[in-house]
Amino acid sequence: MNQLIRCVKCDKIFLRTPFDQWPEYEPSQDPSMGSLRTLKKDDFEDFLRNHRGHRLEDLKVIEDSFVSEKDYFEPVKTSYFKATNGKESFVIRKSREKISEPMQYELIPGDLLLRCTGIQIQAEEIAKQLEREQGLPRQKIATFVKLYQRIADSMEIGNLERVAEESGNPLEVYCKMDDTSLAFLLRNCRNVFEGQQYLDIEQFIEGHKENGVLLLKAIFHLQIVEKGESRSEAASPSFPKFPRSMKGVEQ
Repeated sequence: MNQLIRCVKCDKIFLRTPFDQWPEYEPSQDPSMGSLRTLKKDDFEDFLRNHRGHRLEDLKVIEDSFVSEKDYFEPVKTSYFKATNGKESFVIRKSREKISEPMQYELIPGDLLLRCTGIQIQAEEIAKQLEREQGLPRQKIATFVKLYQRIADSMEIGNLERVAEESGNPLEVYCKMDDTSLAFLLRNCRNVFEGQQYLDIEQFIEGHKENGVLLLKAIFHLQIVEKGESRSEAASPSFPKFPRSMKGVEQ
């Protein structure tokens, strides 16, 4: 089991894992020893040696606090999460410059804030789905996409409801339109589509308003607020505070 440890004196962070004692291998210069030479290692013992006499404490990772500016599957990146000792919370940065390197952990003074910078529609996916399901003329499809984008531009992030669908990026969150925007979209569609085309569009909206291509994508910006800086000046209240739960901290 992983154990997150903080040196109280130095504010250094170490993540203890079952891999700390795994040996490393390098080419051997002695033919009698074979092609590889085994190098014993114990990262945790090295940490204890460097911080001998210092007070250490365990930290617990705070759920829903993982965030990064790169996709989840990107192995080389800088990410942030929060942890607590039960009395105060800390922001921890983990990073590495090469895939072959272990993650490095660093305590960052301040706090993490996310600010919504915009709401996007899935324009390309909407167009493809409309053509596949309804067979509408491309001009009509393009008109619907532009109309939906215009309405999305006027939506407030606080009025939108996050859905379970997950994005591949921590700073992108899927949500569905509010009832007022939905009614406005349907009303404007009556000015563009007539007869069966309107019924087809109404059916399309009803079928995809809860999930799928009509979901909106809220885009967030990550900001680290230094200690003493006003949170209200740094970023406005955002939704949600952190996009996705942190399932674990990798080495």
